[in-house]
Amino acid sequence: MRRELKILLSAAGLFIVAGGLFGPIYAVFVEKIGGDLLTAGSAYGLYSISAGFLIFLISKWEDHVKHQEKLVVLGYLLSTIGFLGYLLIRTPIHLFIVQIILGLGEAVGTPAYDGLYSKYLDKGKFVSEWGLWESMHYILTAIAAVIGGFLANMLGFKILFIFMFFLSLSGLIISSLLVFDKFYIK
Repeated sequence: MRRELKILLSAAGLFIVAGGLFGPIYAVFVEKIGGDLLTAGSAYGLYSISAGFLIFLISKWEDHVKHQEKLVVLGYLLSTIGFLGYLLIRTPIHLFIVQIILGLGEAVGTPAYDGLYSKYLDKGKFVSEWGLWESMHYILTAIAAVIGGFLANMLGFKILFIFMFFLSLSGLIISSLLVFDKFYIK
């Protein structure tokens, strides 16, 4: 497996865990900030619609960008800011803003990530290397869900959000190797 693919998988793995820690207990947090099920659904809807609509628009532009590695890093930077934003949420409006930032991060990073991932696949291993990505996503999300529930239950949401931030920051640093390698090592 190519080094670039290992970097992509490592960084993505950390972001998957960071997001997965919060997924199953999201509604409990929304209730703690004064929201209800409609708030939780609306906030997640804002994330999804902003990510989906912007991916559609941004991906057309990203086809023409020379250094997609920078877009992956930018997407992770925006997502890291979003994870940090969870620490600042006090009202449902704050949650909506954070969800839009996370959607923007997803929209900037995902098309470039997918393009680079496809570019770095080993010939004859397209299916197994995409299978590695897919299986990693499900397995890490499952592990993170259990750990996230445990952490929030034992230590509270603040510690959970700090942990999510540091995981995403680690993924951001690892992803920056794509840019560093591209421009300074090769």
